[in-house]
Amino acid sequence: MNMYILMPFLYFPEDKTEYIPAVISLVIFMSLACVAMYVFYKKSKKDEEEFNKKYNEQLQRANKTIDEK
Repeated sequence: MNMYILMPFLYFPEDKTEYIPAVISLVIFMSLACVAMYVFYKKSKKDEEEFNKKYNEQLQRANKTIDEK
């Protein structure tokens, strides 16, 4: 039986150069996703440091009370 009859929604081109635009767009979007994750990671670390500086005294007091129990 012909495969096209079973799965008409799949398209595999005979000319493999038709894959080039798809690969280029995949590389672009994956690169942008990596950059976005890096920016989120750096921002998160910065926010964590600011939080620890601002509330360091209260965190130490909370840890002491937990250790005393």
